[in-house]
Amino acid sequence: MTVRTLILLRHAKAANPDDYATDIERPLTARGHRDAAAAGHWLRKAGLVPDAVLCSTAVRTRQTLDELRLAGEVPVTYEHRIYVGPADDTLDLIRHVDATVATLLLVGHNPTISDLSDTLAPRALADGGLATSGIAVHRFNGSWRGLESAGLTDQHTARG
Repeated sequence: MTVRTLILLRHAKAANPDDYATDIERPLTARGHRDAAAAGHWLRKAGLVPDAVLCSTAVRTRQTLDELRLAGEVPVTYEHRIYVGPADDTLDLIRHVDATVATLLLVGHNPTISDLSDTLAPRALADGGLATSGIAVHRFNGSWRGLESAGLTDQHTARG
């Protein structure tokens, strides 16, 4: 069986929603840019380099992904369903990831991203789930298509 790694990353700190016409337009704050860069540093140091990325279509998730500074050409799929949730829909997206992908990074939002982590490893995250720039690393043996549960093997909250 193939060992799969799923990295769940909640976007970094975003601007006040009252300052934007729609929520999807909210960019990262200066702190958010620093924290996202710190998340990328942590991922690289931990050897967690994805083979593919699923990312919400929101500005703040795209900026978080850019700040990670992933090495090489990692294929990215921007998916609106990650923005709107819920966790079950996001899990369905993961189940359709190509079988050649061993490590997948998903950049999304709360409550969906924390709910998804809890679905895969119930009660493994601290109460309240992932903070901004929070990372949950799940591993399992098998296929993406068969993903039902995956142990939480690491978690980190990046601050820059």
